[in-house]
Amino acid sequence: MKNRIKEFRISSNMTQQQLSDLVSVSSRTIISLEKGQYNPSLMLAYKIACVFDTSIEQLYCLKENLENEEKDI
Repeated sequence: MKNRIKEFRISSNMTQQQLSDLVSVSSRTIISLEKGQYNPSLMLAYKIACVFDTSIEQLYCLKENLENEEKDI
């Protein structure tokens, strides 16, 4: 799933470790999320969105992901 975690993290001058500490996951989880290799739980998505003061929809490009999914059907 496409997301903007890395973009938000870098614009906040935050390391992957700092973000992982704030949301109580490993830095490997953040790396996997940023690469789109792992889809987070709703609670983790919410925690990350809160850190960056944005919505889950904006952070995870939900509209774009839905459109891409519909094209694949």
